[in-house]
Amino acid sequence: MTTGQTVRLPSVDRILGDAACLALIANYGRVQTLASARAVLAELRTAMLAGAVCEEGASITAIAAHMGERLQAQSRSQLRAVFNLTGTVLHTNLGRALLPDAAVQAVVEALQWPMNLEFDLETGKRGDRDDLVEELLRELTGAEAATIVNNNAAAVLLMLNTLAQNKEVVVSRGELVEIGGAFRIPDVMTRAGAVLREVGSTNRTHLADYANGVNEDTALLMKVHCSNYAITGFTKSVELDELVPLASKHGVPTAVDLGSGTLVDLAQYGLPHETTVRETIEAGADLVTFSGDKLLGGPQCGVIVGRADLIAKIKRNPLKRALRVGKLTLAALAPVLQLYRAPDLLAERLTTLRLLTRPAAAMRGQAQTLLPLLQGALGMQYVVTAEAMQSQIGSGALPVDQLPSFGLAIRSASGSRLSNPLGVLEQRLRALPCPVIGRIGQDTLWLDLRCLEAAHETAFIAQLGELSA
Repeated sequence: MTTGQTVRLPSVDRILGDAACLALIANYGRVQTLASARAVLAELRTAMLAGAVCEEGASITAIAAHMGERLQAQSRSQLRAVFNLTGTVLHTNLGRALLPDAAVQAVVEALQWPMNLEFDLETGKRGDRDDLVEELLRELTGAEAATIVNNNAAAVLLMLNTLAQNKEVVVSRGELVEIGGAFRIPDVMTRAGAVLREVGSTNRTHLADYANGVNEDTALLMKVHCSNYAITGFTKSVELDELVPLASKHGVPTAVDLGSGTLVDLAQYGLPHETTVRETIEAGADLVTFSGDKLLGGPQCGVIVGRADLIAKIKRNPLKRALRVGKLTLAALAPVLQLYRAPDLLAERLTTLRLLTRPAAAMRGQAQTLLPLLQGALGMQYVVTAEAMQSQIGSGALPVDQLPSFGLAIRSASGSRLSNPLGVLEQRLRALPCPVIGRIGQDTLWLDLRCLEAAHETAFIAQLGELSA
């Protein structure tokens, strides 16, 4: 507060000439620093009218410090690294798959150098960017050809628009899925210009239903992987190997939207089996679409594999250019696909698979190490225990299957005077320099340690002290 003496603010020129401000100019540039100085002075003038500014607060040193805080906050990216302790490995809201080291290095190189994105180094002529990964995809899936777009929704849209515009696509009523962000198969079909022909019922669809749905306007028979839900009880669905002969009889292709496509049998790594892309191709699918940033463990993209003649048509669609991927996506995707050539090393080198197969015993030991540190930072308002938990794969993959995990459970201490103590703590965790994202349920804040690998444990511990501040 003022002491009866008039507080005088320094001029902008004096502020910008100070050594501390010169350092800010060197870091942030004169334009931003000048704007920050004016903003701080405006705030101080408003505070002076309320008598809330003292000489010390109006000093150049204090003003420069305030300017530095503003500039630092303004320059911070809105896209920030976080600790994913939700228990969901492929968390859509947290960016899904983490890239392995080989992919990260390839992206860094692509950021810093011109690349042969559409340049054939052998002929010296213009090339096709799909060629950078097509051979790998053919090898790993058994398909005749492949093309890449920016996500699986785009892959489905492009496929339908190319092959079924103004024609009908036969789909089981039980496979008309909606996934996150209100992505619905019927809506995508409408946008693609295709006409949806629903067959069967929500819980039971027979081969005869598909047969009755085929007519002269049919362009595709389509199956959609029910990736984010499961119907149980009195159910019936038509398997692909049943559907393919029917499609062949009527001379129409069979398309499968696998969603979270995997290139390997996850059962060999102790995980639940998920139908692979190769199995789908071998069962007779003419086209298969799937994501790159889910079980594949790569960057966000949509992959379409299948018959060479159909892929060629898809690539000629003008929408393909609008939906194509850039060099960073392809730079990341190629090394990820290369890892699949060594399946015996995949669980170690592919980050997604390494997290999915992480032993519960390792997480238990980690929890016991972290427990006293977290308890000490939180104080007596909370009780922290190490407990068994259940992780999930996420992003619609194997929705009913859970993975045994371990982590830290935080509950409000008896007699706590805090209002909504778990909500308060969750907010404090999110406010840390590297936000910690957990989940609240059953009057507990759960911090699942499946995705906290040893390489990041030190950084996690280093910021716990800020919780007690």
